[in-house]
Amino acid sequence: MDIVVMVAQIILSLSILVGLHEMGHLLAAKYFGMRVEQFSIGFPPKLFKFNYGETEYAISAIPLGGYVKISGMIDESLDTDTLSEEPQPWEFRSKPAWQRLIVMLGGIIVNVITGIVIFIGITYMWGDTYFNKGLYNDNGGIMAYEFTQEIGLKSGDKITKINGNDYEDIQEIINPANLLSENASYTVLRDGKEIVINIPGDFIENFSGGTPVVNWMRFPAVIGSVSPGSLAEKLGFEVNDTFTSINGSAVTYQDEVMEILRSRTQDSLFFTLNRKGEELAFKVSHPADSTVGFYPLAPTEEFIKKYEERREYGFFASIPLGTERAFSVVFLQIKAFGKMFSGELNPIKSLSGPVGIAKLYGTEWDWFRFWRITGLLSMILAFMNLLPIPALDGGHVVFLSAEIISGRKPSDKFLEVAQKIGMVLLLALMVFIIGNDIIKLF
Repeated sequence: MDIVVMVAQIILSLSILVGLHEMGHLLAAKYFGMRVEQFSIGFPPKLFKFNYGETEYAISAIPLGGYVKISGMIDESLDTDTLSEEPQPWEFRSKPAWQRLIVMLGGIIVNVITGIVIFIGITYMWGDTYFNKGLYNDNGGIMAYEFTQEIGLKSGDKITKINGNDYEDIQEIINPANLLSENASYTVLRDGKEIVINIPGDFIENFSGGTPVVNWMRFPAVIGSVSPGSLAEKLGFEVNDTFTSINGSAVTYQDEVMEILRSRTQDSLFFTLNRKGEELAFKVSHPADSTVGFYPLAPTEEFIKKYEERREYGFFASIPLGTERAFSVVFLQIKAFGKMFSGELNPIKSLSGPVGIAKLYGTEWDWFRFWRITGLLSMILAFMNLLPIPALDGGHVVFLSAEIISGRKPSDKFLEVAQKIGMVLLLALMVFIIGNDIIKLF
């Protein structure tokens, strides 16, 4: 059922975005008197179709795109049978270059508008809910994972600044816009001293699996549960017991407990615990590669709620803020592409296809998350379609712009060859991305 919910969300999202994108082409073409032969959401085989006027409308089985077939246009169908005849007034090729340019930009423009509207709506309807940095900094700092230790962070560090700037929302710690900035850094407070930790360009790759920032919180070394039949049960450990030392090393937080247990080589264990003010000691022989059998006591929901902040925005305040957030997606994509081309980011780790996108939606239907990801995808779809690759809208835009500037129209043969090359490139890229998605699953 979880997979069904995940797949249903991405299909609905892509259907909305692809349908609106292709509708942008269709409306622009019809406005300029061009004949639109087919309109499809998804790629064949067709599941459902009907005719209205001169156009066949269809829902097709493969929800990874869509198409609009305009008479007299060299597109992915590579239907060139009529190009040897004289251009007809209703054909794409017979219209002025500026009209053809607007038709090709129609889908991109609609996706940009859609993304802006979604982000404005999200900002107005949901506002901002976040946890402030006190959740970490007032409670022992961060718990540094292995990959964060590799860049110089340590458990207990209190992140006071990001890229030299103060911050409030803990999600800013892994905000891609911050991680992809030039000279990105964390300023941390460690043992009473401020230290600047430089963030390498590929650090963002560690979050491609969606590691939640809230897992960086340090848990006190308090027992939350004891596994039946475990060493912890045999020793008499109880819920709410607090570790004070293990093998002679003082401990305060759960990550300190786990580090000692994980790294030990001797088979003997010596615990001291505090139980309702009473100090208890336990000494036992236990294989170094065996588990003790307890879980930490996680902070209560009430405790976490103390650090929750909420901001609400009126409709008119939401318009500029939502628009800014929509375009920040495009700027982020440009930064990411730049770092991939420079070699700082690994395309294999950084690029995601349908499987990776579906995982972002999660296994529960959350309308806030659904619309947020749909808004992101709308802006990304607009950006990707504007890339100057033949077979994409951006390739057509380049050729039409050159025609407007030079006054010379490329030959139909040139456009046909360019379309074929572009389709090969896109198919190869699609195979790479989907194959990469599958590899990541294993």
